[in-house]
Order: sequence, then C-alpha cells, then structure tokens
Amino acid sequence: MTNPNFARARFPRVRAPLLALVLAVALPMAPAAAQTSPALIDALEGADASSREIRAFYRARAFEPLWIRDDMVGPEAATLLTLIETAELDGLDPDTYRPRTIAKSLDRAMDGSPRDLAKAEMLLSRAFVALARDMLRPRDIGMLYNDAELAPRRVEADALLAQAATAPSLRQHLESIGWMNPVYARLRNAAAAEYNGDSPEADLRLVRLNLDRARALPANLGKRYVLVDAAAARLWMYEDGRVAGTMKVVVGRPDQQTPMMAALIRYASVNPYWNVPPDLVAERIAPNVLQEGVPYLKAKGYQVLSDWSDYAKVVPADQVDWNAAASNVVQLRVRQLPGPANAMGRVKFMFPNKLGIYLHDTPQKTLLKEEARMFSAGCVRLEDAPRLARWLFGKPVPMGTGKPERRVDLSDPVPVYITYLTTGVEGGRLVLRDDVYNRDEVQLASR
Repeated sequence: MTNPNFARARFPRVRAPLLALVLAVALPMAPAAAQTSPALIDALEGADASSREIRAFYRARAFEPLWIRDDMVGPEAATLLTLIETAELDGLDPDTYRPRTIAKSLDRAMDGSPRDLAKAEMLLSRAFVALARDMLRPRDIGMLYNDAELAPRRVEADALLAQAATAPSLRQHLESIGWMNPVYARLRNAAAAEYNGDSPEADLRLVRLNLDRARALPANLGKRYVLVDAAAARLWMYEDGRVAGTMKVVVGRPDQQTPMMAALIRYASVNPYWNVPPDLVAERIAPNVLQEGVPYLKAKGYQVLSDWSDYAKVVPADQVDWNAAASNVVQLRVRQLPGPANAMGRVKFMFPNKLGIYLHDTPQKTLLKEEARMFSAGCVRLEDAPRLARWLFGKPVPMGTGKPERRVDLSDPVPVYITYLTTGVEGGRLVLRDDVYNRDEVQLASR
C-alpha cells in the first residue's frame, strides 16, 4: 500500500535556497530583550501599510514591529523568504510575493535607517499575509462539510499577524506553518525538505493535489479530533496536538467509496441494529432466503419491517414475495438485531449526515489483517471500537447488554475528518499510497 522509498527516489534532498542561506548569515539574531527605537516607531507609523487590516494590526500594538528587534531585521525574514521560494509546492507563484524586492529592501535595511527598516517591515508583513491567505484558500476537491463550523474560513490580515505576533516563537510559527492545519503543515514540510527544482512535474502535481486535500480541512482542527485517512485505511485520535491513539480501519470499496467529509461526532449508538441497504437485501439476503428458507432470517438475526418510519412493525417473513425482493422489484426494509453477528458490531459513532456514513465496530476482524482494507459499503469499520469510545467519553462505555440502539450523547461533540492522502508522511518522510479510488487521475486531469 505504501512505498517508503518514494521520498528518496522522487524528491532528492537538496540544500536550502541560496537567498535564504545568505539572509540567514547576513541577518543576525536580535537579543531576546531587544528594544525598538522611537525613531523606528515613528517611521512605521508613517509607512505605507497598503492594507487597512495591516494598519490596524500595527496601530493596536502602538507600531511595535514584528520582524525587527533592536533596530535589526531578525532571521525570521529568511524563513519567510524560504517559504515564498518554495510556494510552487502550494500551487502558488513565488513571484507573486515579490521575493527579490524584499531581498533588496532587506539589504538596504542593514544600515539601520529607520525609514529602510520600516519599509522592510511592511514588505515582510504584506508578503506574509498574502502568502498565508493564499495557502489557506481552499480548492474544490470534493470535501463535504456536514457541519458548517468545520469548513475553512477566511482569516483577516490583522488576525494572521496577531497570531504570528503572539506565537511563542515567530520563527517556529513560520517553520511549522502555524496558520495552517497540522495535516497540511506535516505534508508541506516533508515535501519542502525533499523538494528539488529538477523533480518531475508529475510528482509535484501529485504533492500539490494532496496538499489541496489537506487544505480542505480547517486551520483549527480542534482540541480533540478524529482523523481518518481512507487511502491509508487508518484512524488517529488527536488531543492537544498530539496523537492519543491510532488503529486500523476498513473503508469503502472502490465502487462504494468512503467520502471526504468533516463532521461532528454527536453520540454513540450502543447495541445497534443494522438497517440493511435495499440493494444488499436483493443481492445477499433474498437469494439466501430462497435457497435456505425463512429459517435463514432467524439464524442470522434478520427482521423484515413494514416501512422505514420510526413506527414500523415487524412483518412475518412468510408473507414476503422473496422472488420480487431478489429481483429488486420490491424493496424491503430489513434490519439485523443486535448481537455477536451484527454487521455494526457493538457500537456506532454517529455524525448524522445525508450519506449515511458513520464509524462502527465490526465482527469481521480478519479483514483488518489485510494490507489493503477496502471492503465496506462506505462506512468506516474500526479495529478497536471500545478504545475509541473510552477516548471519546473519557470512560468505558458498557456494550453487549441492555436495550437496542441505546443512545449515549457526547457532552461536547468531537470533530471527525475523513480525508484521502495518496501522498502521506510516515516518520517525517513522504510516502506514496495506492490510489485505490482513482481520484488522483480524475482530479489531476481536470486541472
């Protein structure tokens, strides 16, 4: 499923861009307790911010600079220029952000002139805001936002600068691409570390496509969240920015794909029924009834219901035209009772959506031993559903006894993000995963 040599083969490690190296040497690290001279503050107050939001940011901090300390441009300028120089990874044109103009301005600012320092400060802030906004702008790659609050949002210039200014370290904020979500940042940084200007365009296009998929996630994923990567067939639980646990999952078959989706897990359904999709009733259940008779239903725990309402009644199986059901002339509602054989297992984790997608336990544990785990009808089957329940609720959730479909609400809904990364990161290195859904070819062809 993955190729750990992808990074080495396709993105040979190269030295940092020359401009960034020159600036890193030329721009000394300013002291931690550095002060800003009144002359520089005056120059900044009179400088052209070219943006009302940028002007508002500086006014709110009494024109205290962000990039300059002790009347010197800090090394963070070199870090920003490195990001700009490699912006083609993000599908952006580096020249849009005027790196040569910035470099010349930084060179002039080395004499310590307040006017030149102020111009360099404003150029850096404008370039940073433009780059960050363009990185954040989502592309249409088929992500479904079940809950509107999980969709990416436009961030104003003053908010981007304020976030950078209040970060514990501006340099670390830039290096970690702190305005983006961590999924994007990990993939982008791994690609940048191994990027070569001579790398094949096809490889770069694949990286950009997967960055677009990561970009479709919101910048703030939440304090606690679940991440499912259908291409890797794996789930991670994150808390306070760290992995709290991971497990294998089974995802949709190529003909019944698990969609990319952002939603809020709102409750667990313990001891669930399985409402069998009508096509599976025709494909699997009705033929078995015709072959083995009505006792097949009881042996497997199936019931036929009168309709799809909450008040449906059980219909005697011998009153059903199973030939019509097998040919799909009549569509039946069939459900499977809770129990060891139930296809949903002991629990479902619900984020109600129009596609009927959810996470659930499974009795078919042998499928989790497969390397390529694409066997479901679109939902996500879990290797260890009780462990996910303990993490979500902060305590064990009793299962296997009690009434069917027992609803257990989460006091605080937890986001779940389902994505599809055919270029991922393992051990800090890029890896290539099989495009089992053939999405890469289709989406790249449309660009």
